[in-house]
Amino acid sequence: MSYVIAVANQKGGVGKTTTSINLSASLAATKRRVLLVDLDAQGNATMGVGVDKSALSLTARDVLLEEAPIQKVIVDLPELNMSLLPANADMTEAEIKLRDIAVGDFALKTALAEVAEDYDYVVLDCPPALSKLTVNALVAADGVLIPMQCEYYALEGLSALMDTVQKIRKVINPRLEVEGLLRTMFDPRNNLANDVSNQLVQHFGDKVYRTLVPRNVRLAEAPSHGLPAMLYDPASSGAKAYLALAGELLRRHDGGQMRLQA
Repeated sequence: MSYVIAVANQKGGVGKTTTSINLSASLAATKRRVLLVDLDAQGNATMGVGVDKSALSLTARDVLLEEAPIQKVIVDLPELNMSLLPANADMTEAEIKLRDIAVGDFALKTALAEVAEDYDYVVLDCPPALSKLTVNALVAADGVLIPMQCEYYALEGLSALMDTVQKIRKVINPRLEVEGLLRTMFDPRNNLANDVSNQLVQHFGDKVYRTLVPRNVRLAEAPSHGLPAMLYDPASSGAKAYLALAGELLRRHDGGQMRLQA
């Protein structure tokens, strides 16, 4: 059975897509079977792994609305040793139509059940809002990974997301847990960043990943080349951070044997 991770935070610009792409690629590099699911109408995760979102005939929208089987829509990415369920602007239609379906919150969970045996990890890149698509992700997920910048408004947004997670766990998905909090775009020279980071550790303890993802130009450049940072510039601090994050996650789940690809 696959372990499903929703990468979520209703605040935009915190590194959700960067985390989804680079965590997926890092897990794939350890020989885990990985499916990256793009749930955002912007299709940034799709473009970030080299797939032209404008050329797609089928997307996650067709899967969620039961107009195509998930196996037919998944795109294999042999150069990355992983797979993608892609998205583009059609996801806006899925967001609207799912509101009118009685079991609309379970659409993604139902679809992923069909490929649960094919992957070790499924990583869900959520939209920057607590929308119907994000709810679908939280219903389907085993764990929520929350990327966040260590800035003034970060804790306020985090509390709203935590409330949503608790409600979904209580009403729909009792197995849902907070997988971890990831500090992104971190600058250790910034006093506020250090203060917020310390508050997170004090409040959430070992739920805060030890890995700190730094501000890194190569990490920001990689998506424009359709590549994860570890392929665009494996020596960059951003690529190394996400490989370290994958190691942390694996140690929590299966003892963390890294088994890097040759």
